[in-house]
Amino acid sequence: MEFKDYYKVMGLAREATPEEIKRAYRQLARKNHPDVNKEAGAEQRFKDIGEAYAVLKDPEKRAAYDALGAQREGQEFRPPPDWNANRAHGRDPRGSRESFGDEEAADASDFFETLFRHGFGGAQPRGAPPGGHGFTADGEDQYAKVLIALEDSYAGTTRRIVLRVPERDEQGRVQMREQQLDVTIPRGVRAGQHIRLAGRGAPGMGNGKPGDLFLEVEFEPHAHYRVDKRDVYLDLPVSPWEAALGAEINVPTPSGEVELKIPAGSSAGRKLRLKGRGIPGSTPGDFYFVLQIAVPPADSDAASQLYRDMAAQFKSFNPRAKLGAST
Repeated sequence: MEFKDYYKVMGLAREATPEEIKRAYRQLARKNHPDVNKEAGAEQRFKDIGEAYAVLKDPEKRAAYDALGAQREGQEFRPPPDWNANRAHGRDPRGSRESFGDEEAADASDFFETLFRHGFGGAQPRGAPPGGHGFTADGEDQYAKVLIALEDSYAGTTRRIVLRVPERDEQGRVQMREQQLDVTIPRGVRAGQHIRLAGRGAPGMGNGKPGDLFLEVEFEPHAHYRVDKRDVYLDLPVSPWEAALGAEINVPTPSGEVELKIPAGSSAGRKLRLKGRGIPGSTPGDFYFVLQIAVPPADSDAASQLYRDMAAQFKSFNPRAKLGAST
């Protein structure tokens, strides 16, 4: 994905005022509108200008975009790993896909879609003018994602998280500031569930009440485990002799090491279930070990000879027999 320099698209400095952004958009949109400009490339420029304006006209989205720092137009770009995590915004991810008023970006680039379409929206109270003088409105609920370890779901814990929340200064300009919160992670929480923090959403205006903050839980990528709803899976390497002869081995789980019996004659892909050892709950999930046969390397004369002896011993064995292939 290529980085989009929205300031360059609109011919603006990064310090451009809202009035300068609006004026530049009107001039460029009028100049490049497909009904007026029949030059090759005008329609694409018109779309690029609309996309840039959709970001730069919105104080919250502009603040988030500016936080990425200046990069070269067209340079290979990947969103920061924590993009959209721990960032409070006013869009309810449980609802239908929301257009946040950026009709100018109807045909947006992948860059825009990745950063601003999914889980990003305005956080200003409905009907609230900048500054809010003489106006009363309840604060909007806000939404953010919180990344937790799978082990946190098994045990429950308290996590201190740092949210980046939009805040208006006395001039009505929006900047992102950090807010620390101690959050109780309940035992048995699953990815996709929401933790509600009453009164920690956007502040109200006048005598309005603050909104609530909803944290959508997402598991951090894990080096060993993968999760499907409440079930947890681990690809478990076993030696050929453990699979062939059976064995009792110690294996890890998110709640601690357990002893597991490998049945004799097991093959790769076989699933062994620990009932009720998945994510806890009134109906807990299950834990599955998926067997993988780990083969020792033939890195010595003795090891190579052992494999040759096995080939002679099992010369009628065809591991591809089910594929219809001959030995």
